[in-house]
Order: sequence, then structure tokens, then C-alpha cells
Amino acid sequence: MTYALRRAAWAAFVVWAVTSIAFLLHHALPSDPARMVAGPQARPADVARLRAQLGLDLPLGAQYARFLRRAVHVARAGDPPKDHDGCATFGPVHVDLGRSYQQRRPVVTILAERLPRTLLLAVAALAVQLAAGAAAGIAAAARRGRALDRGLVAASLVLVSVPTFVTGLLLQYVFAHRLRLLPLDGYGQTAADHARSLVLPAIALGLFGAAYYTRLVRDEVRWALGEDYVRTARAKGASPLRVLVAHGARNALVPLATAVALDLGALASGAVVVESIFRWPGVGSLGVNALLDRDGPLLLGTVIVTSTAIVLANLAADLLYAALDPRVRAG
Repeated sequence: MTYALRRAAWAAFVVWAVTSIAFLLHHALPSDPARMVAGPQARPADVARLRAQLGLDLPLGAQYARFLRRAVHVARAGDPPKDHDGCATFGPVHVDLGRSYQQRRPVVTILAERLPRTLLLAVAALAVQLAAGAAAGIAAAARRGRALDRGLVAASLVLVSVPTFVTGLLLQYVFAHRLRLLPLDGYGQTAADHARSLVLPAIALGLFGAAYYTRLVRDEVRWALGEDYVRTARAKGASPLRVLVAHGARNALVPLATAVALDLGALASGAVVVESIFRWPGVGSLGVNALLDRDGPLLLGTVIVTSTAIVLANLAADLLYAALDPRVRAG
């Protein structure tokens, strides 16, 4: 418990540090968010008035202090309801990330709409890469040095080397344009549309991870099959399948579980390229648009969400590694 609390405190510090750096970098850019919101034809007086309304005329330290004060605060009984219209509530604790300059809506509302879609894509992509990568890795280890092993290793090298946008475009061309089996991009309106639109981006993301998992599982299983306890199991009459699954594949779970936890955090933070290619309305594409539009509150909100997802995944990987490997607990 002490270790978990210490890691949680460190994770909170990392999120604060990343958010603070993003805040400073955003304000260091030369462009004027008030001018971008008002439009190129707006009069200087209107831009100045809008800048005051957004609080952009305050000193940088005052803007930063106001952002932190509103980001996480405790609601009081006498507060006007309008002060918490744009807040996400967790009991007495409120989270307020401001309002988007472009969409004129609370950032927490926009993120609440986008985050489930990114999580759906992340889980689907992780399922693809875990199923394909683990199966290919075990098969390659079982046929060590044979044609299947060499073919799977070569295929994994190719998939790791190909950028995800190339894979995505190829999948769009084959399955959407030529065969017309799946939607080219978008999210759809119904649950069936969502499911069909999810297939191609999930495969595009999953194939890259599957190639890495193939080599990881292959190397771990090959190492385990050469250990003394495996030779003992064979001498006792264990079948080749039992040796492969119960002794070889089982020992690959520790590094694989760590990789899965870290990949889930990275995928949950938003797959920027894939979401942009397939026009998937997730957090990744939202962050890119916020950066291009100089939408400061929305950009900081996406930074907080992505950094939180990654540090939580790292924390889960540390705890999971200790739970799976007795040697780590003993150490």
C-alpha cells in the first residue's frame, strides 16, 4: 500500500508537470487566440474586448493561478449555480477546465463525448494486437527455425517498419474502396454503424502492436522452453502442447502484461494519426484540432486526459508486474 500511494503521488506530480509545461508552451506561441476566435476581419476594439472576456489580458502568472484554482476545486454551499455549469462533479469535488474558445462549450463536456470513443478504439486495437501477436509468437516459438518461424518474424519486421498511416490507407483502399465491405471513415449514427466503422482503425492500430507482441512472445517462449524445469516436465511425460502452453506461454505473461498495460495507456491517450485518417471522433484528433485552432482550454484538457491515461497505465504496469512475478515481490 505504501508503494502504491508513493507511485500515485508521483503520477499526480507528472500530470501537473506535463500540464504546466503545455500551459507555458501554449502561451509562448506567437499567435493570438483572441484574434483567431474573433476572426481576421474583427476590429481591434472587438479583439481587445474578447481578450478581456477570455482573461487573456491578465499576466501569465495570474492566468496560470486561475487555471489551477478552477481545475480542481471544492464547491461551497453558497456558490451561484452558474459558477459550476461547466464542471464535472465527483461529489463535492468539481473539475472545471474552462470553455472551448471555438466550440463555446465546457471542455469537460467535450472530453466526456470524445473519451469513450477513444477508449473503444483503444480496447479494440489492443484486442487485435494481443490476439494476433500472442498467437503468432507462440506459433513461431513452437516451430523454431522452420519456415513458419522465419515467415512470421519477417512479417513482424515489415509491420513494425510500416507507418500506421500507410497501413490505414491500404486498408481503406482494399476493404472500403475496392471491396466496399466497410466504411471508408467516420463514426456513423447507429450502434451497427459504430461497430462497422471501428473495424478498420482498430486493425490499423492493432497490426503495429501485434508485430511487436509477436517478437516479444516468441523470444520469451523460446527462452522458457530451454529452461531446466521444461526439460523436467518433458522427462515426466508432459505432452508437447502442455509444455508449450503451461510452461512456455505462461512465462511470457509477465512481460506481455506489462506491454499491454503500457500500450493501453498510450492508445487511450489518443491515436492521433489513425483517428485523423479515419475521421474517428476521439481525443487524439480533438487535440490536433485544438492545437491548430489555438484553443487553449481544449488543448490543456486533452493534455491532462492523455497524460493521466499514460501515468495510470504505468502505475498499473508496475503493480501488475509485481503481482505476476514472485521474484519481483521477493526483491
